[in-house]
Amino acid sequence: MIFSAPPRLRVKPVLLLLIATLPLVAQNSKTPPTLPGPVAIKQNLNSQLPLDLMLRDETGNVVRLGQYFNHGKPVLLNFMYYRCPMLCPMVMDGVTNALTELRFDIGKEFDVVTVSIDPRDTPEQAAMKKTQYVNRYGRFGAANGWHFLTGPESAIKRLTSIAGFQYAYDIKMDQFAHGAVLLAVTPQGRVSRYLYGFTYQPRDLRLALVEASAGKIGTASDSILLLCYHYDPATGRYSRSAMNFVRAGGVATMLGLFGFIFIMIRKEHTR
Repeated sequence: MIFSAPPRLRVKPVLLLLIATLPLVAQNSKTPPTLPGPVAIKQNLNSQLPLDLMLRDETGNVVRLGQYFNHGKPVLLNFMYYRCPMLCPMVMDGVTNALTELRFDIGKEFDVVTVSIDPRDTPEQAAMKKTQYVNRYGRFGAANGWHFLTGPESAIKRLTSIAGFQYAYDIKMDQFAHGAVLLAVTPQGRVSRYLYGFTYQPRDLRLALVEASAGKIGTASDSILLLCYHYDPATGRYSRSAMNFVRAGGVATMLGLFGFIFIMIRKEHTR
């Protein structure tokens, strides 16, 4: 007769490995990173965007912000900088993925305005970003409804201040510390809702667009500020403040795996 080890003994090495790995996934820094200035997102709901603001579009032409409004369509507004090494592309990928799942079409039911917070960014860089994301979105007419803008620091500061988007520049790192947020704006240019993070649920976007289209203003909600800061191209890593969100996902996965193994142990033990 061949004796086999009890089920509890067979899975014990796996559990020990998971227990040993969990602290590495969940490790966190008790000391927050030192920011170069105030970084926050203030929900200035119902604030009127400066429609007379002069910027440049991706073709290099001087445009007035107001020309993207007052057409009866809501507008999604977001901020990034085109040299951003990682998080801004992640946010844009999340926005694009969510928009592709919407039945609404960019340029038809709503427009998108992406503004760089870096005054050094050029229309050529904006054009490259537009080509990248419009092609990824892949719907006809999107190029006429998705606009990538640049401008001088004074114009950028005026717009971001009214929108409640506070960011700071670190001269040593040559990077911007800022949050990740998407604003839904009414056709008249009033801020209707703030959507946080770098992934968005299509139903949330749809509701925000419907409310903004009707001129409705949302209510303030709690938010978790995801910082875009201290990315080290040499190591390919962010500071722990940004990586906490990734670790949180890892912890959730590990806990789910623990639960699965526990259920399997009980089933096998019962048998």
